Amino acid sequence: MRKLLIALVIGVIAWQAWGAYQTRNVDEELLDDSESSVTAQLLEQEAASDLRSPYQCDGRVYCSQMTSCEEAEFFVANCPGVKMDGGGDGVPCEKQWCGNR
Repeated sequence: MRKLLIALVIGVIAWQAWGAYQTRNVDEELLDDSESSVTAQLLEQEAASDLRSPYQCDGRVYCSQMTSCEEAEFFVANCPGVKMDGGGDGVPCEKQWCGNR
């Protein structure tokens, strides 16, 4: 009887472990698929923006680093961490480049 009880406990533990293992594998597969999808979308967006614009995000963040209003607008719309809209009104570099808009 004791051996049967031990076998039953081991069986339940093994069954629980197998279920957790399968759930983890499914979660990893879903995560891999979603990461691949997000990566593909980012690459598509980057390629599309490269085709539409002569500008690219290259780490510049200030108006003094821009050469035109069009360039500043591109950076504000497409690049993270830019500091070109001091007025917070959506018009970048008002003093240097985009003041007449």
